[in-house]
Amino acid sequence: MSYINDFIGLIYPSICTGCGNSLWENEKMICTFCDYHLPRTNFHNDSENPLVRIFWGRTRIENAAAYLLFNKGNAVQQLVHALKYKGRKDIGVWLGKQYGLYLNASPCFRSVDQIIPVPLHPKKFLSRGFNQSEQFAIGLNAAMNIPVETQVLFRQKTSETQTKKSRFLRWQNVEEIFTVKGSHSLEGKHILLVDDVVTTGATIEACALALSKFPGIRISVAAIAFASC
Repeated sequence: MSYINDFIGLIYPSICTGCGNSLWENEKMICTFCDYHLPRTNFHNDSENPLVRIFWGRTRIENAAAYLLFNKGNAVQQLVHALKYKGRKDIGVWLGKQYGLYLNASPCFRSVDQIIPVPLHPKKFLSRGFNQSEQFAIGLNAAMNIPVETQVLFRQKTSETQTKKSRFLRWQNVEEIFTVKGSHSLEGKHILLVDDVVTTGATIEACALALSKFPGIRISVAAIAFASC
């Protein structure tokens, strides 16, 4: 079987998403060098980390953490770009599995009852074919054994790209575009709201506002990456 895999690898080589070099047989998604140099945040070990602080005075978030730091041109940007725009759903699942292991070890996230990915508008979902945040949630589920709920929070309006917008304009861009539907109740639940990249937190804040209709709900946040303004 290894000979067959080697032959296939010659024709369709597995490429590191971070640097573009060929992967060895035991490497997945990214090479060992890129994996070693990924800018992991360790936010899950700090209850007052930079991601948590962006929500202070804006909305009640129990805990917030991101796996990686997003910077223009780094390997994290390559991973996120491949996930969102090249159909690499496997990257989202893989990142979720990796980060889920870290979150399992953090007392801050042990009481989570359900995982809710930030939803896409139906038109964007049809265009892309999948929700990148949901793929990340699927990976988290595999590592944490916490159910993923996709039939409560919905995006009811499209929004413009957030790139290059100020914090205020980002908030205006997503205000009131999320709603909750269905008979499923999240009353008294601890929810892990997950997204791909968090910058100003405007999208998470808008989701939290919609979810706040459920009495006693507690909301924590997990993201693939955090891009500081």
